[in-house]
Amino acid sequence: MTKILLTGLLATLLMDGWSLARRYLLASPSLNYALVGRWIVWMSKGRYFHHTIYDTPAVKGETVAGWAVHYLTGMAFAFIPLLLQGRQWSEHPDLLSALMSGFISLVAPFFIMQPALGWGIAASKTPAPGKARLNSAMTHLIYGLGLYLSAVALQALA
Repeated sequence: MTKILLTGLLATLLMDGWSLARRYLLASPSLNYALVGRWIVWMSKGRYFHHTIYDTPAVKGETVAGWAVHYLTGMAFAFIPLLLQGRQWSEHPDLLSALMSGFISLVAPFFIMQPALGWGIAASKTPAPGKARLNSAMTHLIYGLGLYLSAVALQALA
């Protein structure tokens, strides 16, 4: 279990590295995780959906909460390849299962987070839905690649 959690942590770090590179090389901003934290903190107050999260008042600790949820989610999603391939994936990771896991993980932003933040299903209410979807898809496929690379690296170290 520790190996899977570490795989998810490392994959999330690679995903964040991609987001950072995309921001500077392609002038394409990444998600502000303070907004995710704002959503999470407001959930504890009974508010799950927002007209738009930008209109919801900021709360203390939202940035820390957002980043914590981001990394915890990345570690939880590292179990997806196990659901696809069973325990053998830990011992013999394959790229296809990892990329499929990244693709499957798009369910969370497209159908849970973005609608709850007021951005619509699969960012349909944003100014550029196609661009937002492409950015999300690329980021989550990079996460899948990170799962594979991390699992292979950890396997080599074992």
